[in-house]
Amino acid sequence: MAVEWARLKPQGAVELVDRGIFLRGDGGCRVMLLHGLTGCPTELGYLAHWLRSRGRYHVSCPRLVNHGQPLGVLARTTSAQLYQSAKDAFFEARAAARAEGVPLVIGGLSLGANLSLMLAAEFPGDVAGAACLAPTLFYDGWSVPWYHRLIPLVDYTPLKYFTYFREDEPYGLKDESLRAKIAARYSKVKLGDSSDAARMGYAHFPVRLFCEMRRIISECKRSLPQVTRPLLVVQAEQDDVTGPRNAQFIMDRVASSRRELVLLKQSYHLVSADL
Repeated sequence: MAVEWARLKPQGAVELVDRGIFLRGDGGCRVMLLHGLTGCPTELGYLAHWLRSRGRYHVSCPRLVNHGQPLGVLARTTSAQLYQSAKDAFFEARAAARAEGVPLVIGGLSLGANLSLMLAAEFPGDVAGAACLAPTLFYDGWSVPWYHRLIPLVDYTPLKYFTYFREDEPYGLKDESLRAKIAARYSKVKLGDSSDAARMGYAHFPVRLFCEMRRIISECKRSLPQVTRPLLVVQAEQDDVTGPRNAQFIMDRVASSRRELVLLKQSYHLVSADL
């Protein structure tokens, strides 16, 4: 990740018609999946359509708050807003599941995995199970730069308002063909250009969001002993962002009597889109 500095001009929110992926099924279950930080529902698209076609499940992949908005709007997003956004989506899915008389399974990728764990801890009676894909509690992957360890210090300085990380290879992908497509798109994106973020995610990562992510991580860790529902954790052995230590940390601390860990050998961080 290269570091870039800028003071972006004030940016206002724009109207987004695309709320995410919502697939109607006829099976006996409803599934809600949450995408990652600076990501988009598209990164869960293959999994969503697979669950719909194979399991006939109702599947929703809602867009988290401010994702798809201009970068300056996204950068101002707080941890409380992110979790409230996840809760609002959960309440919508829960109401639908109750109306249909079917169980609700929740999950997500990276930040989405953390948020799903927090929801499972807070609403155990409404969650039939949780699926955590590449959960993010420690940034200990092999591609994380050394200066990422300075984030806790930057959080207390004005630098966080002007510092951005540019996404770099491998973009969480071991799939070289898909990685090349992302590289071709991101290489043309200048800081502040978020015109395609709703569909492809962001080429830049505001450091302010890393600071907010730290707060979500802390809350997620505290909530793990309250997770009692069946749990599936999926992590790549070669995760470039968050290594297998993340998955094991969760497995050792949740109270779920039924829990399973799956380690993937042909994937990096974006396990829902990779090989």
